[in-house]
Amino acid sequence: MSNSQDNQLLAAGALDAGLAGYRFERDALGRSAASVFRLEALGLPTLYLKVEQAAPFGELADEAARLRWLKASGLPCPDVIAEDSDGAHNRLLISALPGRDLASASALTPFARVELLAVALLDLHRLPITSCPFDHRLERRLAAAKARMQAGIVDETDFDEARLGKSAEALFAELESRRPGREDLVVTHGDACLPNFIASEKGFSGYIDCSRLGVADRYQDIALACRSIAYNFGEALVQPFLDRYGMPATDPARLDYYQLLDEFF
Repeated sequence: MSNSQDNQLLAAGALDAGLAGYRFERDALGRSAASVFRLEALGLPTLYLKVEQAAPFGELADEAARLRWLKASGLPCPDVIAEDSDGAHNRLLISALPGRDLASASALTPFARVELLAVALLDLHRLPITSCPFDHRLERRLAAAKARMQAGIVDETDFDEARLGKSAEALFAELESRRPGREDLVVTHGDACLPNFIASEKGFSGYIDCSRLGVADRYQDIALACRSIAYNFGEALVQPFLDRYGMPATDPARLDYYQLLDEFF
C-alpha cells in the first residue's frame, strides 16, 4: 500500500481527531492480518492503529471485545482507546505495551522468552471458563474453518511444509475424520505464537492479537506455541517450555490436530 493510501486509512472516520499530531509508520506487530501502524508523538503515549477491510471475516471487533474482557479479568493487554467503521474499513486504536514481542525481544535469552510464554499461557489457562463469553470449542471452530474454506479465503500457499500441495478440502476432511474425542477446556489465546506476547527486560507485558481468544482445548495454544518455538529457536527449547508449563509429556496426535486446524485461520 502506498503512503497516500496509508494516510487515507489513518485520516478516515471518527478516529481522525484522536490521531492529530501523531506520526505513523507501518508495523509488523504480532501476526495480525490487519494493516498495523505504530503512532508516535512528542509528549503523547505511543499507540497502535489496526485497519482491516470491512468484510464478513473481519476480526477487529472480535479483538476489541476480547481485549476489554481480558483487561477486566486482570491480565495485561493493550487498552482499547477507540474503534470505528466507515463501511469500507474497520479501525481499532489501542495502547502500546512496553517491550517487544517474544520472537524479537533480543534483550532476553531464548530460554527466558520460552519461560515467559509458558507462564503467560498458564495465567491465561487458569481463568475460569465459566467467566469467558467466547466459545471456541471444536464444534464452532470447525464450522468457522468450513465457512472460511467455502469463502475461498484459506491460503493454501501458506500451509506448513508437511501439508503444502494439499487442498483445503483435503485438509478439512482430515479435520473431520481425526477429530479428538474429548476437549480439555481452558481460556485459550487462540493464536499462541511468540510474536503475540510482549515482554521487556522487566518481564511479561501482555497479550496482543487476541481476536481468537476463547474457551477451547488447551492444545489449541500448546500446539501453536510448540510450533512457534521450534521455528524461532529450534526444537531443543520445546521441552523446556513444556516442562515450565507443567506438561512434560504431550499427545503428538493432538498437537498435530490443532496445528492442522490452524491452517484454516
